Amino acid sequence: MAAPKIYAWISAWFLLTAPLMIWDAGYCLMRPRSMVGGDLHWFWKPYELYGMVDHVYGVKAFENGDGFAGAAAILNLLETFANIAYLIGTHVYPIRAAPLVGYTGATMTLAKTVLYSTQEYFCNGCSVGHNSSFNLVAYWILPNLTWMGFTAAIMWRLGGDMLSAMDRAPVGKSKTL
Repeated sequence: MAAPKIYAWISAWFLLTAPLMIWDAGYCLMRPRSMVGGDLHWFWKPYELYGMVDHVYGVKAFENGDGFAGAAAILNLLETFANIAYLIGTHVYPIRAAPLVGYTGATMTLAKTVLYSTQEYFCNGCSVGHNSSFNLVAYWILPNLTWMGFTAAIMWRLGGDMLSAMDRAPVGKSKTL
């Protein structure tokens, strides 16, 4: 069994983003305790600003029972689990399925980020449209483009590796029922 190829940039992305995704999920799942006025807010202090930039993370969305942030947090945890499993499957206990696991985690992240972004398009900027152009670009557009760009590149690289492996695999006899 051949060990999966290791790409330092993919490993670095997954290592850097895993704590951030867990932290983000924690903020969303611990609301209202993680929000301004909550006893755990000190740990999520930067979300005070982000809640003003993106109302999905803000007090009003929480008070209105908007469940998008909580639902996205669950996906964050699933993506992070896949990304950590990829790291383990490439660096600690190499397994052939590691590229598939990493591809799956990246696909989940890209799909969720595209959904999140297109939601804003279709609701006419209902959660971020109040921002100045600078704040919108600096705090919302550029971060989302970064997430989409890296995850698409990971999918491209790992998907290409999986296709190459399938091209090299011997073709077996098909079974008929």
